[in-house]
Amino acid sequence: MENIKHIIDSLGLETSLTLDEIPAIDLYMDQVIQLFENKFSVSKRNEEDKILTKTMINNYAKGKLIFPIQNKKYSKEHLILMSLIYQLKGALSINDIKVTLSGINKKIMNEDMDLDSLYKSYLHLTSQNTADFKVDIEERVKDVKEEFSKETQEDTAYLERVLMISSLVHMSNLYRKTAEKLVDEIIVEKEGKRQK
Repeated sequence: MENIKHIIDSLGLETSLTLDEIPAIDLYMDQVIQLFENKFSVSKRNEEDKILTKTMINNYAKGKLIFPIQNKKYSKEHLILMSLIYQLKGALSINDIKVTLSGINKKIMNEDMDLDSLYKSYLHLTSQNTADFKVDIEERVKDVKEEFSKETQEDTAYLERVLMISSLVHMSNLYRKTAEKLVDEIIVEKEGKRQK
């Protein structure tokens, strides 16, 4: 696992669509796709993977993950929401994303939301998360190596890698399950408000 630093560096973890990179003018679908491809291509696992497609955008619109578009153009707010969806879909179902963003979409349509401010906070937290993650990965590598220093096995490098993969997936599942429970709380709160 000596190459873990190289792997982390190659992930493009610091890649985010910043507010400065979002044009002040509304964009057509092809322009939105190009913007996302240019920005997030470094984070693709395989070259043929797509960051955003027409079908994805249409599904977001039909599924009401984003508020309705005007004149076939996507506003700055649509792009911010699509950036959030891009990140959320790595761990949450489309339905969970819809629940998570539904209140924001309603506030945007009612012109009762400073989405820029929320997105700035999100970007700040992701930057901090990335820094914390890099420190955490180093600790996990040390922990895995310590586990194998207790006993000698022929295939140590492979087994260390398997143990590291298992540890990372376990941590990912813990975070995902916690996020899902938070989504469930949004659902319960909405249902509670309807009953009153």
